[in-house]
Amino acid sequence: MSNPSLHPELLTVPVPGGDQAVLRWPATVPGAPTVVAVHGITANGLAWFEVARRLAGRATLLAPDLRGRAASRDVEGPYGLARHADDVAELITALDLGPTVVAGHSMGAWITALAAVRHPELVSRVVLVDGGVGFPLPEGVREEDALAAVLGPALARLSMTFPDREAYRAFWQQHPAFGADWSDEIDAYTQRDLVGTEPDLRSSCVLEAVRTDGAQVLLDQEAGAAVHRLRCPGELLWAERGLLDEPQGLYDGKRIAAAGLDPARVVTASLVPDTNHYSILWSRAGAEAVVRGLLGEGPATG
Repeated sequence: MSNPSLHPELLTVPVPGGDQAVLRWPATVPGAPTVVAVHGITANGLAWFEVARRLAGRATLLAPDLRGRAASRDVEGPYGLARHADDVAELITALDLGPTVVAGHSMGAWITALAAVRHPELVSRVVLVDGGVGFPLPEGVREEDALAAVLGPALARLSMTFPDREAYRAFWQQHPAFGADWSDEIDAYTQRDLVGTEPDLRSSCVLEAVRTDGAQVLLDQEAGAAVHRLRCPGELLWAERGLLDEPQGLYDGKRIAAAGLDPARVVTASLVPDTNHYSILWSRAGAEAVVRGLLGEGPATG
């Protein structure tokens, strides 16, 4: 029996520059809310497959492909975090959702916070998943070096071609944050990124979009300040380990303290144990934490 979380409906919403693709997992509970989930820098909407499965119809989940990625790769620029935030607002407005809970993973968390600040009438609460909160760079680390460390692996992949789908599968199975958790669902998510024809398959991500957006995650003042300017409640969920499954995650207690979050705005900052930057979306503990945030149930206790 096929996994329904891998077969969402595909909608399109007009945005400046084209039609943005949106994956939709419908609710099965009468009167259920609709929530929006925003993926990371080189991801796509199917990244939310496990969150959709664990929502189990208690909300309708909408996950757009950001412009320059997957089924939205042909939506024209300009790119940038503010443009993506406004695209989230276009989605909420086009579907007449009213004030909506929005979640974002990694770069999507910065977009989510920025959407809430730029369009406060449309966002009722935010769930920031291992992203959205900046902190001072360690002493001696230059901004350009940090940018190269963050963007380097992604840009390298975008310059590669693959002779067939199996080669792309093997590429991701060797990723230290992916391999141990490999599943049919992760396979479907990564394969959705491919465009072209054999033997010239490549990532769907538009290089200019990734360069523009990635630089703004570290350097854009409006995006960096967004989490400190929220007018709605927010929650930060952070992974224990990093992008390459290394012991040091993007966040830890000291970094969160250094970020100077206002508890009146981001009401909780919760560690999700035994997750890395990616598995926080598809592990049981990570996906269930995100679901609790989306449904307003708060962090797990006990």
